[in-house]
Amino acid sequence: MHSADGEKIQRVKEDRQKSMMAPHLCLWATLMLVWGSLVPPVHSALAPENEVPLRPTTWLPEGKITSVTLPKGRLRRLYFTLKKKTSVMWVTVSPCHLPIEWSLAARTLKDKPLKNLQWSTKKSMPEIWWRGPGTEVKIHSFSGDTADTYSGPSHPRASVYILRLRSKQQTTKATVFLHEGPGPLGIFPLLPADPRVHTLGVGMTSVTLSWAPSASIKSLPKAKNSFEYCVLTNSLQNYPSLCAVNERKKIEENPNRGKEGKKGQVTSWPVLKELWWEERDSYPESQTLPSTLTDDLDDLQCACQGTENVCTVSELLPDTSYYFDVFVIDKVNGTSAAYKGTSARTHEEARAAVVPLREGELRWVTFQDRGSNWQQFFSFRPRGWQQSGLLTLQSCGGGEKITVTVSSKGQVLTSQKVGADLIHIWLQGSPSYLILLQQDETTTSQVTKVTDAVQLGGLKASVKMQVSSAYHRRGVPSLPSTLQIKSFNRLRGCNSVTLAWMGTEERSLYCVYRRKLSNFNEEAGGASALTAPCLGPESRSDTERVLCKYFQELNPRRAVTTAVIGGLEPGMAYVFDVYLMRRWGIPIKYASKMVKTRKEC
Repeated sequence: MHSADGEKIQRVKEDRQKSMMAPHLCLWATLMLVWGSLVPPVHSALAPENEVPLRPTTWLPEGKITSVTLPKGRLRRLYFTLKKKTSVMWVTVSPCHLPIEWSLAARTLKDKPLKNLQWSTKKSMPEIWWRGPGTEVKIHSFSGDTADTYSGPSHPRASVYILRLRSKQQTTKATVFLHEGPGPLGIFPLLPADPRVHTLGVGMTSVTLSWAPSASIKSLPKAKNSFEYCVLTNSLQNYPSLCAVNERKKIEENPNRGKEGKKGQVTSWPVLKELWWEERDSYPESQTLPSTLTDDLDDLQCACQGTENVCTVSELLPDTSYYFDVFVIDKVNGTSAAYKGTSARTHEEARAAVVPLREGELRWVTFQDRGSNWQQFFSFRPRGWQQSGLLTLQSCGGGEKITVTVSSKGQVLTSQKVGADLIHIWLQGSPSYLILLQQDETTTSQVTKVTDAVQLGGLKASVKMQVSSAYHRRGVPSLPSTLQIKSFNRLRGCNSVTLAWMGTEERSLYCVYRRKLSNFNEEAGGASALTAPCLGPESRSDTERVLCKYFQELNPRRAVTTAVIGGLEPGMAYVFDVYLMRRWGIPIKYASKMVKTRKEC
């Protein structure tokens, strides 16, 4: 009796527990159903490749260009069937800008699936039929970044054709075109048997190209203009298609486009993201390409455009590598075909001759009127282990703009303007130096004016230059505080005058030259011409030299020297010039001083 009561009590407790667990089991089952609908089927690594889950199937239309997106590393499948009595088919796959792999296979399925197959899970009849026994024959495969076409007979027992595409590098695009029946397709421009682009000539700023004409253009009546060539030039690479050109252009216009795309794909629901990719990739977008291609052509800058198969690309940079691509375009169907591009390097600019400068050589550099930016090159190798030197320059024209640039081993050491005042450039530490004199802007009138002024001294020059090795010096030499010559009226006589000028703390040689003016008023122009700073002692006659003397004063404020010039004629006007003669550098000319002796004493 007691045992029967105990069993009843036990059954009541179990019924209560089951009733309490029922709501939890219902909730758990509901969650699993919802979650199961979100989670995509997981493909086992050991499952055969032809096992595909049931999802919307992508069918490839016939006679239409279909654009397909190929995510990185993911296999895309396109299916199609042929009409009855179709003997020949054409499949054209055109990658955009990256290499892809694609293959075409014919699959034959049994009419009735076998029912005695053992499955780990329950399968629907369509899936059992698909995964059932059947044969698959690979018809064609290709790997590369160029357009490829398969043309051949249809498979006699094929139930469905499978086109598989994959991009291993990164996400890209490709276009697919299916044509049933014998060719030619007629939708793509025809390339010649030799689709290479040839280089006829290369210049400094231009390259001439030629290529075999396309049969599409050769057979085209002159009245129609549905086909044309487009020649594109860039300095990066050759492109296999116009799509690749447009992709590169988008990247240049928006360098962060790829980064923004990656940021936009980040989500906290990886399962939903995977499902979205599966569904998104199942429907390739088909495009009507003529309008799209027309818009792209408007944005492209064709170096040559038309039906001529010879093109000269001009306005190129010297000594630069360029890549040239030729595309034949069907403007009616919106398709294009790419020739095999070529590359060429333009010639270097004609380098100016480099003139070596001798030790201590005084050189006059003349600039002719050859337009702007005319330049001359010189080189100098200093003597001695110190590898030091002193470069001295002086401009002989008032309105010229001349720049001197000194470089060594490809590096610019200094660049300065050359004016009427003497400039010194200290060279040190290099075995050789390249000196560039460049005329920035000089008009014909300026050159003529300068030349006329200098011709009075028997010289024709625009810049005076001298360079010497400095064995023991550590810098540029000191210059007088002023280059003015002073005459004393009280010390002016009928046969002599007294002159004074500033010297330096270095021991130097000073030479005085004189020139008599026969008529002061008539020779006023000649006197002004003699003030030209470029007229050195080498341009003067020995008969004009009056005296030369050494002078040195350690105190710059007291560095004043005088000279009494005798042997003059009464009442005559004389022009006196003083030159500071140095071992290094151009002699420094003081400002000319005109003095007239007294008539009566």
